[in-house]
Amino acid sequence: MSTLVAPAPYDLAHSPCGGLATTLAGADVILRPSGALWIAAARMLVVADLHLEKGSSYAMRGQLLPPYDTRDTLRRLAAEVAASAPAAVVLLGDTFHDRTSEERLAEDDTAALRDLAARTRLVWVVGNHDADGPRALPGETVDELAVAGLILRHEPMAGPQRGEVAGHLHPCAKVTSTRGMVRRRCFVTDGDRLVTPAFGAYAGGLNVRDAAFAGLFSRAPFCGALGADRVRAVGWRSLVSD
Repeated sequence: MSTLVAPAPYDLAHSPCGGLATTLAGADVILRPSGALWIAAARMLVVADLHLEKGSSYAMRGQLLPPYDTRDTLRRLAAEVAASAPAAVVLLGDTFHDRTSEERLAEDDTAALRDLAARTRLVWVVGNHDADGPRALPGETVDELAVAGLILRHEPMAGPQRGEVAGHLHPCAKVTSTRGMVRRRCFVTDGDRLVTPAFGAYAGGLNVRDAAFAGLFSRAPFCGALGADRVRAVGWRSLVSD
């Protein structure tokens, strides 16, 4: 496990517009509309499940998708970095869709990742899709990371885990009303642990009412559903299955 020394705290009063400020195991965090997590005490930006080059992976198997997912994902990540000026960026696993994705990156996308590492501390947490981490790109590769009383890892451990921040499950919230149905990527947390939404353009999502989330939370969690410019808190009772 690697441990980061936290820089000066971030002032929550200046949190980006639309973000939802909350606490996680005693740490101040902001759930951002992009799906990125801001850890205030460490000035750290966390994004999970970019699944870079998923489009080209599908194309190799004959399922053609527009080949712009990596470019779009990295563009949105660059916008988050520009908005928050983080001391560190953590890629919380499954940054690449498969073990040859790094080799298929376009030169401009490789340059964007190198530029990111040159401007801030870049930490690659390994996931199940990219267990070896990056081969030629700069940054620090770790299995998990401890910061501000939190443990950052790709896949949630079984049972309640206070302070855990994980990805892997690609949570989505579904809400129905008299005006129709809305399904959005979301954060899901009970204040003790948090599962982040997938950041990748083609990553998709799993309904938080799915059995994969059962047993992760010690009490009923809430979701921070992602909107175009705002994160909306949604209570557990308002959520429905697919």
